[in-house]
Amino acid sequence: MAEGQRVLLLTGASRGIGHATVKRFSDAGWRVLTISRQAFDPRCPWEGGDRNHIQLDLSKIEDVAAAIPRIRDISAGRLDALINNAAISPKVMGGGRISSLAMGYADWLHVFNVNFFATVALVQGFRDYLIESRGAVVNMTSIVGSRVHPFASAAYGTSKAALAALTRELASDFGSSGVRVNAVSPGEIQTGILSPGTEAIVQNDIPMRRLGQPKEVAELLYFLCSDNASYITGTEIHIDGGQQV
Repeated sequence: MAEGQRVLLLTGASRGIGHATVKRFSDAGWRVLTISRQAFDPRCPWEGGDRNHIQLDLSKIEDVAAAIPRIRDISAGRLDALINNAAISPKVMGGGRISSLAMGYADWLHVFNVNFFATVALVQGFRDYLIESRGAVVNMTSIVGSRVHPFASAAYGTSKAALAALTRELASDFGSSGVRVNAVSPGEIQTGILSPGTEAIVQNDIPMRRLGQPKEVAELLYFLCSDNASYITGTEIHIDGGQQV
């Protein structure tokens, strides 16, 4: 690692928004560390990617906690930004939502472990590095954290609402140390996980009448982790073409 090189830790990096984010930060000269339950994906290459990838199942919180010392070693004692992007949203056959009445405790816990509790574990595990660098945390929430969505499970929606609340709490707790904590709330972004029927949402619910692009989300994430966002903390920024209005 070059002296003074900034370091990003990103969860959920193998496709879509995660892939675009890896490229944006890497192209800007950052060292990018990634976490995914899958092995390094050569379809999402970046400089040093195979050496800087940690295969880890975020649904197993005890494994996340146990992996913190290893990730700290890989980071070489520095972390300037943590982006919590990994998330899961189980669906019924055909891509429809699973209601709150249809999910058992084990399924709720599985979703919350990945979407919420893993974020808590990583922030706590790297708090000293973030404080030392006066760094940034960005949590990926979602438009479904504030409304029922036809394709998002109840557990996914409530986990994202909880993550938005956690963002405010962390911003308050970290405030005096100079660490900034924000959330980015995407709407319909053109990735491989869109469900059939999204076209109707684009035409009926999005004023801009188009899907967002992963690189547009990546640019916002980069801005929030840069010095240009030095007085922004505790906020949730919507990037959804006006879908929330």
